[in-house]
Amino acid sequence: MSGFTHFDDKGQAHMVDVSDKEQTARIATARATITMLPDTLALIMDGGIGKGDVLGVARLAGIMAAKRTADLIPLCHPLALSKVSVELTCDPDRNAVDIEATCKLKGRTGVEMEALTAASIAALTVYDMCKAVDRGMTVGNVHLLHKSGGKSGEWNATDVSE
Repeated sequence: MSGFTHFDDKGQAHMVDVSDKEQTARIATARATITMLPDTLALIMDGGIGKGDVLGVARLAGIMAAKRTADLIPLCHPLALSKVSVELTCDPDRNAVDIEATCKLKGRTGVEMEALTAASIAALTVYDMCKAVDRGMTVGNVHLLHKSGGKSGEWNATDVSE
């Protein structure tokens, strides 16, 4: 068909059979950014958002989201993640919170979707917690930074796309 692995020879979507793949250590890191008004970022940094610790709650939401990726994206395999980390960094020069999520496991399929889901949901959680003071926030620039493991080996965002 088209070379996409999630379609059979009739063009129908299916879950890829990974049972014959080798188990390897796999890591993926993704990033997302949420931009906002300067006053909103100041409230986040000062702990002044009424719903509580925005960055702490967003970190937990990202971790939980990574663990639930297979429930959200139809053809993803349920994975036994060995580690999920979500870091949120405030950047006053850009009026932004940058989110970086890393997922790890030893298994037969990659964790790119889990890292992307974690970063996205963490950003959406920041939006949810701050929307009462700033409905114009923008979530964007969601992308994979790095992946390693498996047959395809290592890939970095600075690499030429295949």
